[in-house]
Amino acid sequence: MKRLTRLTLLAASLFALPLHSEETTVASLLPVEMPAPAAPAASFAPTSVNTISVAQMGQPQGIVLSGGQLQGGTRFTLPVDQVVTNAQLLLNLKVSPAMATRNATMQLMLNGQPLGTVPLGAEESDVSRFQLDIPSALLVSSNSLSFKINDGDAMQCQRDLTDKYRVTVLPDSRFELEGQQLDIGADLSHFPRPFFDSMQMTPATIAFAFGASLGSDTLSAAALISSWLGIQADYRGVSFAALNDTLPEKNGILIGHPGEKIGGITLPQTTQPMVQIVDNPANPVYKLLLVVGKDEAALRTAAWRLTRGNFALQTASLSLPVQKIPVSKPYDAPRWIPTDRPVKLSELIRKDQSLTVTGIWHPPLRVAFRAAPDLFLWDGETIPLHIGYRFPTENWIDENKSWLSMTLNDTFLHNLPVNKQGALETLWHKVGGDARQEKFDMPLEPYMIYGDNQLSLYFNITAKENAPCSVLLNNNIKSRIDEDSWIDLSHTRHFALMPNLSYFVGASFPFTRMADYSETVLLLPEHPTDTQVATLLDMAARSGNATGAALYNNRVVMGVPTAGGNLELLRTRDVLAVSGMAQHDFNQALLSSSPFTSHDNTLGVREPTTWQRLQRWLAGDWTSDGVDADRYFSSNEAWRGFVSFRSPWNSDRLVVMALGSNDDQLSRLHEDLTSARINAGIRGDAAIITNENGVRSFRVGSQFPSGQMPIQMMIVWYANQHSALLAILGLIISSLTGLALYAFLKKRAHKRLNPETGK
Repeated sequence: MKRLTRLTLLAASLFALPLHSEETTVASLLPVEMPAPAAPAASFAPTSVNTISVAQMGQPQGIVLSGGQLQGGTRFTLPVDQVVTNAQLLLNLKVSPAMATRNATMQLMLNGQPLGTVPLGAEESDVSRFQLDIPSALLVSSNSLSFKINDGDAMQCQRDLTDKYRVTVLPDSRFELEGQQLDIGADLSHFPRPFFDSMQMTPATIAFAFGASLGSDTLSAAALISSWLGIQADYRGVSFAALNDTLPEKNGILIGHPGEKIGGITLPQTTQPMVQIVDNPANPVYKLLLVVGKDEAALRTAAWRLTRGNFALQTASLSLPVQKIPVSKPYDAPRWIPTDRPVKLSELIRKDQSLTVTGIWHPPLRVAFRAAPDLFLWDGETIPLHIGYRFPTENWIDENKSWLSMTLNDTFLHNLPVNKQGALETLWHKVGGDARQEKFDMPLEPYMIYGDNQLSLYFNITAKENAPCSVLLNNNIKSRIDEDSWIDLSHTRHFALMPNLSYFVGASFPFTRMADYSETVLLLPEHPTDTQVATLLDMAARSGNATGAALYNNRVVMGVPTAGGNLELLRTRDVLAVSGMAQHDFNQALLSSSPFTSHDNTLGVREPTTWQRLQRWLAGDWTSDGVDADRYFSSNEAWRGFVSFRSPWNSDRLVVMALGSNDDQLSRLHEDLTSARINAGIRGDAAIITNENGVRSFRVGSQFPSGQMPIQMMIVWYANQHSALLAILGLIISSLTGLALYAFLKKRAHKRLNPETGK
């Protein structure tokens, strides 16, 4: 292990710029808007330990320096309510053999201040590891970490050896930080801090606490808030802990009715919806957010107001009248690309992005967009993508070897040339004519569009062989994608075969068809465990993250109802359920009309009846994984996963059920769904995850069409999907018709040849 000591690093930073002086204090290093730490007599500042990796800084593939790209870096942010007191950088580098023989070095910079250099020499393994002590005062809320290879003059002209001389800062390189938590005061204007800080780049865990008597109205408010927090967390991820009549040890959100006791706190008596922030009795540095309402409407209003933000400064408590919350429209999720018009790429990029790139060496322009997963096109139809682009006009660019490379979801699409291709265009260009190609229409196959998509555009500029070395580092040139570039999904329809768990894990579909869950019931056992409640909140956060809309109109039902208003809810809505195998009565009631069974803590597959087999055969569904799934269920003792089936209360609706063999297994679902490999493996109507085998998916029950398809087009679609069945039916009908005609004609011939018989 190579190590640069703290003394060396401090000396390097001090020679660069004297950031420290005898007058420097911790308070002077804090952001302007942050209050000073609370007095020690009132509370103690707890120590926090955080780790942030290069992958979490937005570089999942690491940072690559190669060829003419001799310097690079990344930006990262830290929570503003924490002061770093100790920091280390664990730097893992992968150095190519050719680079290792050059005895080059790499210089590290943090916020413009040099941290020192590390050698890029040969190692016993492919990966060189360094541990560096970092002056904690250099780390602030917003930081820039940069790297530069100190062999630049010798490598400037390595035009064609990009992969030969390569240094990769691996994505598991990380900062390990120790700090102190600051008391930001009991002030709603800071929300969602201190429960979640938008400056943090690591996953967050937030605790919800409820009273001893858990109610569906409090769970509904918690689902609303957790979905909104899922929107705020975005790529960072967020998970939840659920507590019953227990106060969180740190920050937490308490939801209940006026006068109800949660742990050692009695919620305030009020006739109106209320939100209030108070100190945690265990340590006043931590805060508790109280969401109080006398019934479901009041709690929903309090939770809704909380997500609207814009609280006045120094507001510790707020009461408000009950509000009527608007209802979503189908497919109106803010994060889903519109399907009623062409959408410009400039509408899809982030605010900190630009359609213009500078220099030869630059990161690809990534345009991310989400789409409803049930987009449908007929065979042969495509999705138009129009790209307008412009290369620099420098005469040292080799226009025959320069391209605009396009990929979609890591699938190569096309290399767009600088000039138009063709004999006439080439001849015209050679005689001095303008042959630049600056527009291209790319048809996309429907299967290439997922729930979450990323279009990558990279200007691969190659210099001529006789170009001077200095042009390779010319950052004054610009390449750009035109503002009028667009993608058009307006010819698609919303139609799919359900159930399909890949739609659920990708976009929480079909529940997100109405992004506010106004047509969804969140179903729990009558007495759910804390893990089951936490899993439901995790599912709500995933939904909010997928759509950008909170679950403002969700409804929670506890237990399978047999009558009353809750039963009516199930008859008109889709159902998202969470359970465990120990909840025998709940599971049996929910699965009673499904292809699945629950008995003796084991999930199984129900044997289909003769009529069900005939129905599937007539529908052209001649394959089923029922036997394989039943054997797999019975052979695993510890597992978690999902099953989905047609709603027993409404044949046009769907049930998705998250469950585990026990609470320990169920709690692992959140981490499972952060894995791209596991997400890609979940499909069909049953997906089981084990530690040993990963994910296994099956299709047990029959599928049914769902979406917006006119009846005449449904007939055409059915014929297209079941051509083999139609051929068999056609053969049977033609055979019967032929036999009937044969009998009729034979009888007619007999009468004609034997007229006396007819008399």
